[in-house]
Amino acid sequence: MANRIIRRVGDDVLRKVARPVDTINKSIITLLDDMAETMRSANGVGLAAPQVGILKRIVVIDVGSGLIELVNPEIIHAEGKQIEVEGCLSVPGKWGEVERPAKVVVKALNRNGEEIQIEGEGLLARALCHEIDHLDGELFIDKVIRFVEPDEK
Repeated sequence: MANRIIRRVGDDVLRKVARPVDTINKSIITLLDDMAETMRSANGVGLAAPQVGILKRIVVIDVGSGLIELVNPEIIHAEGKQIEVEGCLSVPGKWGEVERPAKVVVKALNRNGEEIQIEGEGLLARALCHEIDHLDGELFIDKVIRFVEPDEK
């Protein structure tokens, strides 16, 4: 496993739409492992492949209940509303209130190529939406209702 460089706002790769993964092979498994290590090293709760310069539809998330690896994730159900403060490893030093669904259901493939569904509420729902946005070239700063100071977060 290797720590990868996290791309920052202003890098064009963050504004591009990621491509679906056709085959889960050794390079995809290595990417999943590297992304998990990179996310943990940066004290993040999620990381999308475009954030490490790879335009593939892959995300990793860990909100404290174990690592979630998603290949080709897609939100298939969303309900409710929550407004919470978010930050992003690609936008260091900025935080803002963002409206997200309170609950989501996401379908994706796991590292073995098996279709899975993840249900998330609260922080997990926010993380799933935030990371999937990255796959479509969207950043949380595009959706901020109000930026907040570090002492407000």
